[in-house]
Amino acid sequence: MGVDDQQVHGVGSDVEDTEAHAPSVAVPACTTRPFRAYWCDWDDRPTSVGDGVERSRVARIPAPERRAALIEAALRVVSRHGISQATTRAIVAEADMSLASFHYAFDSRDELIDELIATVVAREQAAVMPEVVPGQGLRDILEAGILRYFEHLKADPEHEQAMLELTQYALRSPERHPLALAQYARYVELAERSLELAANVADAAWRVPVSQAARVLVAFTDGLTLTWLVERDDDAARAVAAAAADALSRMADPR
Repeated sequence: MGVDDQQVHGVGSDVEDTEAHAPSVAVPACTTRPFRAYWCDWDDRPTSVGDGVERSRVARIPAPERRAALIEAALRVVSRHGISQATTRAIVAEADMSLASFHYAFDSRDELIDELIATVVAREQAAVMPEVVPGQGLRDILEAGILRYFEHLKADPEHEQAMLELTQYALRSPERHPLALAQYARYVELAERSLELAANVADAAWRVPVSQAARVLVAFTDGLTLTWLVERDDDAARAVAAAAADALSRMADPR
């Protein structure tokens, strides 16, 4: 997490006991820190588990499944309503879980957001890596890879909508800015791996540092993503993919 548990909750180290099981809670801790007011939700106070029935129900759900369900719910909430509406209560309602379930799985909303970004970026890795087709030229491999990413975008645009929202949130929050840097560092890393693979298959060599070419690829895909989300023009997106492949292939020479 970018912020420790005491900063997020205003409590001691035993977050689960004080939040998930406490019969009552005073003023939410987030109101005491201005940068957390953005997240604060007065209805986000955990409720008592009473006679233990809720605790027993929560315990029966494996922790990995509970975390995965909450991450998917957070993704849907962020993509539909924006980060400002992604309160704990909204996320658990989307996941059809209780607040106690959330606090069994995550220490804070920031921890969940960190996991959400990591999850979506990991999914994109499978989409951006080009398929190895022996005999193809570099330009064709690059275009096929970008079009493969575009198909990934079309199949589930809420992922990219959420990532754009989360990036903006990180840029507006100084303490979360490292998360945005890490996100784009990961994008560049994936682009580098894709370009290295493409060059190896096409028996080509990059004339510029592959990190430089990777940043060009990230810039093209960023532009393609945002433009398509606004216009939903498939032909225009494919034209961008072709132009990107042309530009990138000129940065390499046959071996």
